[in-house]
Amino acid sequence: MTFYSLSAQEVSFLKHTELGNIHWFRNYDYALAKANEENKPLLIFFQEVPGCSTCRNYGEDVLTHPHIVEAIESHFVPLCVFNNKGGKDKEVLNLYNEPTWNNPVVRVVNGAGKNIVDRLNGNYSSAGLVQTINTAITESGNIVPPYLVLLEKELLADIEEVFLSMYCFWTGEKEISAIPGVIGTQAGFMNGKEVVKVDYDINKTNTKKIRKAAAKKSCGDDLYTSNTGYRMDSESKYYLQHSALKHVPMTALQATQVNRALALKEDALMSLSPRQLDMYTLITTEKEKTFSNYIEKDFIQSWYEATK
Repeated sequence: MTFYSLSAQEVSFLKHTELGNIHWFRNYDYALAKANEENKPLLIFFQEVPGCSTCRNYGEDVLTHPHIVEAIESHFVPLCVFNNKGGKDKEVLNLYNEPTWNNPVVRVVNGAGKNIVDRLNGNYSSAGLVQTINTAITESGNIVPPYLVLLEKELLADIEEVFLSMYCFWTGEKEISAIPGVIGTQAGFMNGKEVVKVDYDINKTNTKKIRKAAAKKSCGDDLYTSNTGYRMDSESKYYLQHSALKHVPMTALQATQVNRALALKEDALMSLSPRQLDMYTLITTEKEKTFSNYIEKDFIQSWYEATK
């Protein structure tokens, strides 16, 4: 395919629901050249614009996740090809033998335009895309950053909750967060006792293992499977509450790991993405300003509130 001159089609800054919040290149030759120049894989997103409900939902629910947006824009050269248009878009469809008027498809290719991971289609979940992203980073000879490792683990989790009572729920959060399979913790009260609500991946652990591990740290007196009467403590994530990091929106697993690291005086920043670290730097240098506390808040909503 021949390279053509730079134009408005180089990169899309237009707001289409189907494209999420990613700045996509729109010129295949330019994007491929940029991928070679920057030694990055080219992530090609074949999408119907305007599209059906599946296409809109993918853009709205998957391609707005802050970590997914950051990963695609940082580790790849992102190219969007409209599968319901003619011209240059149709040429790229033909090049990759992609169907027209189709649901979302993702390919990750090298500088020669060859697939480096399996074509992603039929899986319209955030977990599916993150798995593809992380595999592509590895296949490119790079190391998957910790924030994406945590994100994949969290998105793939089949989560159930259990409540453990103990002498101190702040200690409980610190200790229980180290148990394999635990995705999130929250300090609260139930039946007149201090408890930790534990979100865990049923594919990785179970209540018996969690209670046994917690009991070794004196954090598993009683176990409750019902949330009747539960209320969250105002200082859930105690160690995070007393850090400027409370102003940085995080996923549940990130916040749980950061809280533990702070309690142990370990590197609490290693679980954060570069953009989260940039936000933290801004917060710590703008001390006269007031920032919101985002502990126990929805990550995606909080991120866009904090960055708007």
